[in-house]
Amino acid sequence: MNIRQLPEVLINQIAAGEVVERPASVVKELVENALDAGAQRIDIDLEEGGVRLIRIRDDGGGIAPEQLPLAVSRHATSKIASIDDLESVATLGFRGEALPSVASVSRFRLVSRARDAQHGAELRIDGGSLGEVVPQAHPQGTTVEVRDLFYNVPARRKFLRAERTELAHIEDWLRTLALARPDVELRVTHNGKPSRRWKGEGDLLSELRLHEALGEDFARNVLRVDHSAAGMRLHGWIAQPAYNRASTDQQYLYVNGRSVRDRNVAHAVRQAYSDVLFHGRHPAYVLFLELDPRGVDVNVHPAKHEVRFRESRLVHEFVYRALHQALAETRAGNGQTVSGANTGAAAQAWPLPQVPQQQPMGLRVSDAPAAYAALYAPRGGAAVMPSAPLAAMAAIPEDAPGGMPPLGFAIAQLHGIYILAENAEGLIVVDMHAAHERIGYEALKMAHDGAGLRTQPLLVPSRLAVSEREADVAEREAQTLLELGFEVQRSGPQSLLLRSVPALLAHGDAEALLRDVLTDLREHGSTRRVAETRDALLATMACHGAVRANRRLSIPEMNALLRDMEITERSGQCNHGRPTWTTFNLAEIDKWFLRGR
Repeated sequence: MNIRQLPEVLINQIAAGEVVERPASVVKELVENALDAGAQRIDIDLEEGGVRLIRIRDDGGGIAPEQLPLAVSRHATSKIASIDDLESVATLGFRGEALPSVASVSRFRLVSRARDAQHGAELRIDGGSLGEVVPQAHPQGTTVEVRDLFYNVPARRKFLRAERTELAHIEDWLRTLALARPDVELRVTHNGKPSRRWKGEGDLLSELRLHEALGEDFARNVLRVDHSAAGMRLHGWIAQPAYNRASTDQQYLYVNGRSVRDRNVAHAVRQAYSDVLFHGRHPAYVLFLELDPRGVDVNVHPAKHEVRFRESRLVHEFVYRALHQALAETRAGNGQTVSGANTGAAAQAWPLPQVPQQQPMGLRVSDAPAAYAALYAPRGGAAVMPSAPLAAMAAIPEDAPGGMPPLGFAIAQLHGIYILAENAEGLIVVDMHAAHERIGYEALKMAHDGAGLRTQPLLVPSRLAVSEREADVAEREAQTLLELGFEVQRSGPQSLLLRSVPALLAHGDAEALLRDVLTDLREHGSTRRVAETRDALLATMACHGAVRANRRLSIPEMNALLRDMEITERSGQCNHGRPTWTTFNLAEIDKWFLRGR
């Protein structure tokens, strides 16, 4: 077979197959170029879902007439000039592939006027055939017009979807952009009719833009996160666990301003939510990760959807710690307030009246089976039982010190399941079993963490057959495995010798757990498998020790439970992710009875 040099037009069409997937890809590339040019207003005109026409107009810096042919040449760009620039890319575009790729599969028109220039210039390209640069009246900025996308590549055009579907993809990407750049005004028209307008707010973290993009429900249930450490900053919004989704449709991650999908960060987020989210549900978030551009490689995907971190383990741990700490502050009674994860300040316990302490009446974790205590027995000491103090309230004080506590004071019990309480806002309803389960669970975790991880040597070491990659990981991460309670020794190219396991998990499937741990260490550089398995066991213990339905509680017992909820981390959800409490303010209750009408 003869080897031949491909023509330039065919090379661009092949590149277009990687960069230009559908009309939304064209809009993305052109709008990102406008942002790199410093645009503050971008007009996006579409026809037939972008298939017939895509017109992007901006008020950016513009392009000089003599540089218009260069702008549509492959690998011509103003954004990088050396390998050092490539290793620290700070712009959205940098390859110089978008314009020539788009121009090769469409009827292309480029009009621009540079800043302080007397007039603009126009360049037309038809299916890769370059025209002449001619003068053209135009305000400062650039207009890119793409007509009849894929008209000369019928095979690609057949794969395009219906007009409504293609338009939806464009709107989804514009929503992603709007969240990241609220300082830029975006105006969208479709088939000659105004479709959407995103006003430029100027605030880089605009809550109004958040409300417009993701809806009132999301904006009402978010926590603000802002955490800095190790030369990185993570800020944005995360949804409270009670607000969760059936899919990952409301997960937005930006790395140095670039919208990306990253498995490493997504895994860290899932781990942070693992203790508070209902099974099979997904968290919602808008997060901005900022770090040194030299610490992240953006040149790993043709469409720039993915990045690669040089210190992936550090990034994973940073994201997990920041979100884990923020979610720990979601105590029952806390309003929808800003949560600064970098402060580390715990919610203040409500000052209680000086009244005699209530005697134990079945609301303590210590009422769990006595066997649980053995798990926390120090080597040569007495058992330490995790328990939270229960403060007593005789009745609703008319003038409680400091005013009304967040969850108020108990007034009744409903059907032996729910606690009804009155606070300054209205009515509080608490699922007493779910709430007490979380209180007990957190107490058990605290006790276990305080006692430290105990290991149990195996009487007969167990031999595991693993892949060579898993054996390499086990050998390389031997110290990490030892810290997790596993003493592992490599006994061959594809075999391991397991000598000890975590004591708490000794009766479980330790070998399967070890394999999962090795998988996490190989893919993410860290793991929480042991902690998650331990937590699952402690959650079962807390569930068994929690107060049951139809147990009649006294007013002091109910008030004690409310006070414990206010000082317990993550008490807004039970161990299984279900909410533990809800509130009805007076305005809502008035609506029930049509008061004021």
